[in-house]
This record gives sequence, C-alpha cells and structure tokens, in this order.
Amino acid sequence: MNTVDWPAFAELVNRHHSFLLTSHIRPDCDALGSELGMAAVLEGLGKKVRIVNGHSTPPNLAFIDPDQKIESLAGGLSAEEVLAGDFEVLMVLDTSAWAQLGDMGEVVRATEAQVMIVDHHVGEDDLNALLFKNTKAEATGRLVCEAAEHLGVELHEKAAMAVFAAIATDTGWFRFGSTSPTTYRWAAHLVEQGALPASIYGELFEQETLGRMRLRGRVLGRIETERDGRLAHTHISNDDFESTGAVPSDTEDLVNLLLAICGTKVAVIFVEQSTGGFKLSFRSRCGVNCSEVAGEFNGGGHKAAAGAFVQGTLDEVVAPVLETVRDAMESCGE
Repeated sequence: MNTVDWPAFAELVNRHHSFLLTSHIRPDCDALGSELGMAAVLEGLGKKVRIVNGHSTPPNLAFIDPDQKIESLAGGLSAEEVLAGDFEVLMVLDTSAWAQLGDMGEVVRATEAQVMIVDHHVGEDDLNALLFKNTKAEATGRLVCEAAEHLGVELHEKAAMAVFAAIATDTGWFRFGSTSPTTYRWAAHLVEQGALPASIYGELFEQETLGRMRLRGRVLGRIETERDGRLAHTHISNDDFESTGAVPSDTEDLVNLLLAICGTKVAVIFVEQSTGGFKLSFRSRCGVNCSEVAGEFNGGGHKAAAGAFVQGTLDEVVAPVLETVRDAMESCGE
C-alpha cells in the first residue's frame, strides 16, 4: 500500500461529527504526535475528538501533550466507559495489529462505530476497518500532514510541534534511509506552522534522567556479539529497573546503541516485561528484513526496525530469536 485514497478519507471525515482516536501500546512520538496532529485537523473542521490509548504517555514524552488531551485505560478509564462515549468513528493511528492495541483492542472489537486505520507499517490484522495506509511513508505523522492538506486545515503551533516530533523521531532525526526530499519539505512546512526543532530536540535528547543513564550502562555492559561483530544483542531485566531507578519507557531506542557499533549489521534487544515475557526490538542496516524476522514471533514493523513480544524466560526466548536472526543473516549473505 503505497498511496492513500485521500478523497475517500475526506468524504468519511466530512460525513461524521465525533471521533475517538487511539494508537499502540508503549506509545512513541509517532503515535502520540500523530494522534494530537489528527485531533487538531479534525477539531479544525469543527469535529468532536477524544484520544484514548491503552498505555499512558511516557513521562519523557509528556512535553508533546502540554494540554494533557491524551487519556489512557492505564490512567483509570475502563473500556466500558470509553465504549459508552459519543463517537461515530474510531480511528486507529500508527498500528494495524491487534497485539499492539493492548486493552484498547477490546474497544475496537466491541464498538459499533466505523473503524478506520491511518498507518505506515507493513502488514495488518483484520480489524474490520477501512485502511488508509502508505507503507512507503516514513512516519504516520507524514500522513497527518497529508490529511491536513487534503482537508484544507492549517495546523496550529502545538499540533505542528507534535507532528514534527513524530516525523523526526521515526526518521532517526532525518538520518534513516526512509528520509526523502519530501520528508524535508513537510518538516519545513511544520516549522512554518510553528514547530521549533531545537526545542523538540532538547526535550527528546537533552533531558536524560539518572535512571536512564544508569540503565544505558547496564545495556552496554551486557552487549554480546556474533558473526565477527555483525550481530550484537543485549537484554534488560525487571531487576534493572528497580536497581537503576529507570522506568520501562527508558528502554526506548536503546537498541540503536548496539547498531552504532562499527561493523554491526543487525542489533537485537530483549526487554523483560513486568507482566512476564520479553519485548523484542530488531534493527538492521543490511539486507535483513526486521519486519519479516519479527513476523516469525507475531510482531512486525519496518524493514530496518521492528518489534515483537515473546512469552518465556530469558533463556527460553533468546535461543529461538537469535537462531531466526542468524538464519536471516545467512540468507542475505551476512
């Protein structure tokens, strides 16, 4: 899916008045920024909008939502309360997978509202939804920009800040291969609408907590390499959070530290979850398709970056995951 049927999207939006927006669990800047940007687009058309996620906004990303518009089931709402609300359309942004919806999946399954998806990830589950996807887009935030353009809405400063953060983070601050001339044109457009890149960068990368820094040290200290350094992997246990003072959201992007090692082609991090099992994050800068590797464990994402979740102990999880990664590297000559 490389194009979005924007006339059909506009027709659906114009036909309805009330919208519920949601995104994936462990929300990142693309999820949060896309929700806030889309809410601004819809509100600019006089629509009623509510945003509810399964997980709360991570503390380090709270700056993206200064008005605290985003609610969560983890924050005390129940799925029943959300379903009882007034909305004609349920819009899912930045995911197309049941597993990524968490407890909001119950709302998506039970609602009688029209469900629609705005996403850029490869692959999707059957959410009984209308799909508005572009898997070539560098971020869902980019699709929000296009939606605003097709609906004739100018984003206000706060929304421009949120959408810029969405695009900047999903492109690795414009350094990933998904970045194109169009990416920079949309970034420039958002700056014209009030986004402040220096301020966003400072909030994202210059507000490290002591806990996150200590956790980073543990991650780096546990790195193991294989295949002459082309494969690097590490892990985080629940005990690490207690002993360092870090929180789960502090694990975001730590896998990229492994890929920064000279000669590394594929990186994997195993993050233990408080409810059991491990979240897996894969990164590649070679022919290995992370989305396909993650798909072997019911996950997904992009060619260069993807994730999954696997039940089991560390020993039970690491062996099959690394074997799958090794096979993928072997098949593409790495």
